[in-house]
Amino acid sequence: MGMELLALNSSPLCNVTTTTTTTRTRRRIHYKPYNFNFMAIITSASKVYDSVLENKKHVLLTSLQDTHRGLLTTPHQRSSIEQALVNVEGTNIGHPIDFNKLDGTWRLQYTSAPDVLILFQAAATLPFFQVGQIFQKFECRHNSTGGVIRNVVRWSIPNLLEEQEGATLLVSAKFTLVSARNIYLQFQEITLQDINISEQVQALISPALLPRSFISLQILQYLRTFKAQIPVRDPGRESVGGLYYLSYLDDNMLLGRAVGGGGVFVFTRAQSLY
Repeated sequence: MGMELLALNSSPLCNVTTTTTTTRTRRRIHYKPYNFNFMAIITSASKVYDSVLENKKHVLLTSLQDTHRGLLTTPHQRSSIEQALVNVEGTNIGHPIDFNKLDGTWRLQYTSAPDVLILFQAAATLPFFQVGQIFQKFECRHNSTGGVIRNVVRWSIPNLLEEQEGATLLVSAKFTLVSARNIYLQFQEITLQDINISEQVQALISPALLPRSFISLQILQYLRTFKAQIPVRDPGRESVGGLYYLSYLDDNMLLGRAVGGGGVFVFTRAQSLY
């Protein structure tokens, strides 16, 4: 019994008060409430969760190295990438899309979509064609039902246009939210713009050793401001569309899947284009 009282006296959870009377000694035990710092516990758990998530994202981005954005992948690489994708996607399955977070410009890091891989294949086999950066630009801030998406492809023709960014192909579409993480795209038009001719071509049009004539200046200005717009749909018909599943979204990573076997997409946040 003496040892038990000693233990109670030393406990941080209680105070022991001894009261002596003429007939007996009474010990009153006053328990002190222990204040758990729940916010500290929650914050600590959140940090652990974020650390695990960031590690999963790092594994995914590492698995994409040396794939040339999806053009050169072995069966083993594709399997590893798919597993890494699923691991990241599983962290926010079912969460609704945050359009304010989705808004902005995203740079393509990897895809298995055939319609994009064919561009990479053409650039790899044709000496007169280059494909630079590919972006996806969402315009949907302060919206909850849809917006505009622009697929931006930078491309070039060596010696004729500037390398990598000789011209821009812009595919514009409207999108509407059809479920928590699914959007439906209706393509509107294809635009060819931002043509930057090479220094060699500029020299041919307007040689540096000769005074630039009005006509040569007009040609250069026309090429710089040239824009060709091609509607995707025929008059009176529905525009071409497709279902797109946004499987993961945070401040710096966007994962998507084209519903119907159209491939997967891995994007990272980029600086604004326009």
